[in-house]
Amino acid sequence: MYLVDSHAHLDFDALTQDLDGVLERARAVGVQTILSIGIGDGPATMHRARDLAANHQGTTPRIYASAGIHPQEAHQADEGALDLLRDLASDPLVLAIGEIGLDYYHFENPDIAVQQAAFLAQLDIARDVRKPILIHLRTSELATSQAKARFGSADATEDLFASIERHWAPYGIGGVMHCFSGTADHARRALDLGFHLSFAGNVTYSRFPGIREAAAFAPLDRILVETDSPFLAPQPLRGQRNEPAHTRITAEFVAGLRGIPLAELAEATTANFQALFLRSEL
Repeated sequence: MYLVDSHAHLDFDALTQDLDGVLERARAVGVQTILSIGIGDGPATMHRARDLAANHQGTTPRIYASAGIHPQEAHQADEGALDLLRDLASDPLVLAIGEIGLDYYHFENPDIAVQQAAFLAQLDIARDVRKPILIHLRTSELATSQAKARFGSADATEDLFASIERHWAPYGIGGVMHCFSGTADHARRALDLGFHLSFAGNVTYSRFPGIREAAAFAPLDRILVETDSPFLAPQPLRGQRNEPAHTRITAEFVAGLRGIPLAELAEATTANFQALFLRSEL
């Protein structure tokens, strides 16, 4: 059985301090590919995921990378940062641009206009290289009270979908709603716009029935599984450090929601990853 962790922050200290063990445990449960997310600690270090992938060629799990400027770092998306992203985007080990998006969740996040400008600039880069995008989105309904006071009636979900509809979907490149955390309606809208839905450990949390509903009804050829490690460990490991080996726990849960064997879910999500990100290798 072959599993893909489609979103892991392998270059974060919580995992790099034990990277050999992290990769060995992933290999032991069938995780044979990991997409290492290249946001770093900000734009100046978004190259770390690509470097990690380059240093682990020929090993199992196979490691690929993304590169992008997270919305919380949008104020750093100056020309120098965007030039670095352009360089990384052209690297064959960099399969996607992300994670990028909009986030009005924290009071400290950059102004809406700054986030939107950074997002659109990165869409331009992704279009130029025709690589999928990895979307980060936190629904504004869950924002802190201070953030709600600051950002007012603005809705990150509506703003993001509007930008995608106008500036991305017409180009037919696709992408992933990473760590899908929206409602069933959000899932349908994302699917209609050509996106895949990627499910992380929070699908196992009973607090979010909408995520489970989406994991059950989304077409089998449009879903992925991920860890978002070191965050969002699935039940019964919630609160612990997450890592790619736990992709299997989430995959087992999603397979159960859909009433199919784990092997079928694993085969489908692996094929979906390859079709979206590794077209030239198929």
